[in-house]
Formats: sequence, structure tokens, C-alpha cells
Amino acid sequence: MTDRDLDQRLSGLRRDVPPASEAARADALSAAGAAFEEAQAKKRADALKGSAHDRRHSLASPSGLWRIVMQNRLAIGGVAACLIVAPIGGALFVEQARRQAPDLRQDAAAPRPVQEASPEPEVAAKLESAPKPVAPSGARLERRAVAPPPPPSAPMAGLADAYRGPDVVVGAPENRDRFESTAANGLKVTAQEPVSTFSIDADTASYAWVRRSLRQGRAPSPDQVRIEELINYFPYADPAPVDAATPFRPTVSTFPTPWNADTKLVRIGIKGFDKVAVARPKANLVFLVDVSGSMNAPDKLPLLKASLKLLLTKLGPDDHVAIVTYAGAAGVALEPTRASDKAAIAAAIDRMEAGGSTAGAAGIAEAYRLARKNFDKDGVNRVMLATDGDFNVGESDPDALTRMIEDERKSGVFLSVLGFGQGDYNDALMQRLAQNGNGTAAYIDELEEAQKTLVEEAGAALFPIAKDVKIQVEFNPAQVAEYRLIGYETRMLKREDFKDDRVDAGEIGSGASVTALYEITPPQSRARMTDELRYARPAAEPAPAAGDAEFGAVKIRYKLPDADTSREIVEPIRTAESAPTLAGASDDARFSAAGRGLRPEAAPRAAG
Repeated sequence: MTDRDLDQRLSGLRRDVPPASEAARADALSAAGAAFEEAQAKKRADALKGSAHDRRHSLASPSGLWRIVMQNRLAIGGVAACLIVAPIGGALFVEQARRQAPDLRQDAAAPRPVQEASPEPEVAAKLESAPKPVAPSGARLERRAVAPPPPPSAPMAGLADAYRGPDVVVGAPENRDRFESTAANGLKVTAQEPVSTFSIDADTASYAWVRRSLRQGRAPSPDQVRIEELINYFPYADPAPVDAATPFRPTVSTFPTPWNADTKLVRIGIKGFDKVAVARPKANLVFLVDVSGSMNAPDKLPLLKASLKLLLTKLGPDDHVAIVTYAGAAGVALEPTRASDKAAIAAAIDRMEAGGSTAGAAGIAEAYRLARKNFDKDGVNRVMLATDGDFNVGESDPDALTRMIEDERKSGVFLSVLGFGQGDYNDALMQRLAQNGNGTAAYIDELEEAQKTLVEEAGAALFPIAKDVKIQVEFNPAQVAEYRLIGYETRMLKREDFKDDRVDAGEIGSGASVTALYEITPPQSRARMTDELRYARPAAEPAPAAGDAEFGAVKIRYKLPDADTSREIVEPIRTAESAPTLAGASDDARFSAAGRGLRPEAAPRAAG
């Protein structure tokens, strides 16, 4: 037969044979799949005893001891049975694992059977291109169907679409989160310790962490709850200063304790001057971004990138932004760029990918170098560290990093910290860095939190009005027998630190509001926990004008952002201004005390 005859014969066959239908193709795929499942079921049945569905493992050749026990059906008591069966079961388990191990390795190395029919090319392409979920380090993955989130607000619409996918991978990460454990403030006897001194600031990280824990159905541990940060998460309507000459104005009030009718609360409120609304200074910002492997999770680097894009919406055209990234090493991802070039900044943010180890100290050094290079003496110069705090390359000792930050702050560059994720979250380190860098610490657990922290409260987050802010309260023993400060356990200072301008303290940002609460016990109260000393002299009180007695006095020391010498404000706590009932207290006072301001180990004292 010639080639021409063969071509004619094949052409005839093509005309006579009808094209395959979609139904036939589906039947073929179904038949192939059934054949493959049948072959796999037969293979499992050869290796399993009983139902292939139940997959109950059995030994191919039981040991002699086990055969004796089972065949003779020994009558053994409960305790004796445990003593015999437990070691036998352990030995059998080890023997079974040893026998099966070679087969398992052989099965893993053996080629997988090939199906007779392949999926449609377009279906295979979709499967191949489908996004692969990424879980936190050490997580056990579980995919759950969830309802779609509510529509985001207009400023966040695009970012929310980029951050949230069609479904969520929920992991159970290994608990490697690190928090500093600090005992709750105890009761002080006024006659012995009339003065209380602490550093004040407006951190809010603990509130966001506690909220996330509760949403996940687990109670936070006591060391994760910093009461002052829960109280200060919300804004207060205290009177603001009238001009920038005095950066903030204190408001002091006294009212009955909601949880104990025999004690009182002293609320000290501070409202910062909103200089952004009057004359917003320029900002020289360096985003220091952790792109190490530990940031490879949906609630870490992707959320971080979306958060930075939100912050761009609040920057002015004359502000400057630079980006430093660090993983195994640190590098400049974006040289100082005018904030008006938002496309270039957003492109640099989009290019960031997670991978590698974490050289945090090298990144901090590079970020400060870049901030100093572009230093604006008339503006705000700040490094914004965004990380989960998992430093594992280079200098990682907290004390050494603290000294490094203390040296760097002398240049006039402040440091703020934005925490992300869980599983490797190092809150203890980030709190230390922020406190010693003249900055604040926030925790971003969702895009709405980024909107609050970096957009709605951008003035307080970026533009300081005072640094090294300290509070000292002196209580009058004639009016206050006992007292305790609620929260601020990690901010306590010595009495002599108050006037020492070398001692670092907290920062307050533009328009920020800060609250501190003391619980005080009057001398004749049934709630008093200590007796008067037998040989102590009665507390003497200066003779005041009628109706002008004082529970004590509040002193506030602070420095202006570019100053090295502190100033002082004094405000008395007058008994005549104490609200007789809780209903008579201000809305701010009642709200600040709504959560009782107590850590779990500091339960309220019972009256009587």
C-alpha cells in the first residue's frame, strides 16, 4: 500500500467516526476514576485486617507472648492487666513501627499509578494557578468556610480586597509568644509611702491583643493584660489646652469606686494639645519592615503592607518616606522619597516578600542611619518598626538592643513599634524598644485597627507634643489611709527619678488623651486593710480654708520634644470636688472605671 492509499484510508476513517461528545468524555473520566479507586481499595485490603474504611492496623505475625495471652484468655484483674498489657503494647507498637517503616519508605518512593484519562487542560490550569494557603510557623492547618466580611469603608475598600481572600486558613500556632510577667501593683500605706511615681504614655497594644484572644475563644493570660492600655485605648473628652505653650492640661476628679462602696477612685486625665490641627509639622519617616520567614502569614506581612498603604493617605506632599527591610540582612528598599510620589512608595511596599532569618539589630541601625541622613530639624523624625519581634540573627539580647536604642534617640529620631501576628510575637522586646526609643507601641490585628491607629489617630501616633512625661502623686495621710495605682506596672519609677532629667519616660502625641486611676481608702473606711501603728504620731494636715481639704496633689513633669530640661505642672486633688455618687461623676470618669481596672490577681477588696 502506497502512502497515498494510506492517506486516503485515514481520511475516510475521519469522516466516518463521529467526534467524542462531552457526555462520553465525562463517562470515560468517571470510569477511570472508579477503576483507580478500586485498585487502591484492593491494595489497602491486602495490608489491613477488617474493614478497609476503618483502617485498623494488625500485626502480620503476632509475638508469642501476645498469642498466649489472647488464646488462653487469661483471667487477669484490672491492675494486673494494666501492668502486663501496657509494656506489651509498647513493645508491639515499636515492633510494628520497625516492620512497617521499610514498606512505608518503599511506598513513598514508588511511582504513583497513572490514570488513563487526564483532567481537562483548562481545569488543570485553574488548579495549578489556585493560591496556596500559608500558615503561621508551627501551625496545624484547618480550612473553614467563612461568611464574606462586611463591605469595608470607602478609604479601605481596595486594601481590604487585597488583604482578605475568598476563604481563611485558620491555624493553631504553637505558643511562642513572649510577654513580660509583672506583679500587679500592691496596696500602699500612705503614712509609710505617701508618694507614687510613674511614667505615662498612650500605648494600646494590649487592648488589641486581648480583643483578638477573646475573639478566638481563649482567655488572655494575666501578663498579656496591661490595664492602663485597655483604659487608654479609647478617647476621652477632657478639656484641651488653649495653646501650644502648655502641651497638655490635667483634669483630676474623685468619685465612688463602682466595685467597692467604701473606697474612692482618683482619675487623672491628660489631654494633649492638637498641634496637627493648627500647624502640622513635616514628617521624615523610615518604615523598618521585618520581611523574615516568620512574617509569612496572612496576619503579618500582607496586613503590614496594607496598613502602610493606609498610612500613606495621611501624609502630606512635603513629608518624606523611606523603607528599610531586614531578613538575613538589612537593606534599603526605598531611598527617602516625597510622600506625593505615592505610586513609587506603594510599588516598593508591594515588592516586599517574606523569607529568611531575622537580623533585627542590623535593620534598626540602617533605619536610624537613613533617618539621620534625611533629618529635618523643623519636622518630626521617626523610625516605625513593623515586626512580630522575632529577632534571631545578630544582636538579639534585649539589654544590648535597649542600649542601642537609647544611644540612637539622642540624635532626635524617635522609634515607634507596630506589632503583627501571633505564634512568634515578642511583645516584651517591642515594649522595651518603644519605651526607650521615645515612641509608642501598637498591635495591629486587623485592617480596622490599622485604620484607627494610623489614620484616625495619626497625629498622636506620629507627632509628639511632649517626651519624658512623669507623674508623681503625693497623698495626704489625714485623708487617705491606703492607695494603689491601677496598672502601669511596667512604668513605675523611683521617687527621686521624678526630677532627674536623665531618666527616660513616656511620650504623648498630638491630641492624645491619657488616663490613670488610683483607688484610695479613707482612714475611717471599713475597707481599710491595715491598722494604725500603736506608736505612730497622728497624721497632721495643714489648716486649709474651709471646705478646701485635699486628698493629695498631682505633679506632672515633661520635656518639649526638642528640649532637654523638664517643666512641671501641679494640680491639687480637692475633697470638695469629689462626686458624692457614681452617677454624679463625669461620663469620662464612669467609662474609665467601667472595666474595674483590675488584673485577675488584683481582685477587689470586700467591704467590711
